[in-house]
Amino acid sequence: MQGISPTEAAMPLTPEPRDLIARRCICCNSQNLAKAPAVLMPFVAYRVFGHEPLEILPEWGFRDLRPGMAYTLCNSLQCRECGLLFLDYRFTDAQMAALYTGYRDERYTRERDRFEPGYGATAARGFENRAAYIAKVEQWLAPHLPAQPAVLDWGGGNGINTPFLGQSPTLHIHDISAVPCVPGAEPANPADFGHRHYDLVACSQVLEHVPYPLELIESMLPSLGAETLLYLEVPHEALMREFPHSRELAARKHHWHEHINFFSSDALICLLERAGLRCIDRHTLSVGPKEIMGLLARRP
Repeated sequence: MQGISPTEAAMPLTPEPRDLIARRCICCNSQNLAKAPAVLMPFVAYRVFGHEPLEILPEWGFRDLRPGMAYTLCNSLQCRECGLLFLDYRFTDAQMAALYTGYRDERYTRERDRFEPGYGATAARGFENRAAYIAKVEQWLAPHLPAQPAVLDWGGGNGINTPFLGQSPTLHIHDISAVPCVPGAEPANPADFGHRHYDLVACSQVLEHVPYPLELIESMLPSLGAETLLYLEVPHEALMREFPHSRELAARKHHWHEHINFFSSDALICLLERAGLRCIDRHTLSVGPKEIMGLLARRP
């Protein structure tokens, strides 16, 4: 899930225990959470839980349920300490695989079109070509790196939006989707992590999708040598931009789709520090009407 093409990162092995319904902040571990009811969008609910929307009909004669459409319910949570806004459901590895395997292939697009008519003809088309903003990310990263950096893209999909594609002789992709890589990129071999040098490990447009972002960052640590830089990039979601200092956004977030974590800058810094890493630079970048946040980190 690289750049504007969010597939999903390969998930680490499941440690125990995990809360499948979050009771703490997944960034700073605080229990000081605001909560409000919301809806899990039907396509995600179908892929993850096998749920279909259900119409409750008057002739069923329910005493306590009103007629109308029933959808999968959830809660919006916001940490009052670091500001992270997130879905209470924390999906298992199997559920994540069900949601993202074959990301944007023919079957995925067909299923999503059933719940979101027009997806294949509109939104899906925008991910076939390299995103223009990646050149600006490369310009920002370049002063920190050698001329032809060895790159590992963690969650990079097919590599179409991996930084330095076509410029680096070593460009590896580690991704749960198992889609074929574009020319110039090749699948990573996880057995090599810790034995192969990378100048840059990129994880772009991934953390907003994963249930346990701290675990994901920790799973990258064997790939980070003393001189390796880690680039984390997430959307700066519109709701977070509109109310940048609010800790009461749960009641404003009425539905959840693929992005199950809305990050603040404080939450990202907290994640890095809990993983034993240090932020050395950060930037925000406008991408049309959207905005991204990028952080560069390394071992202390």
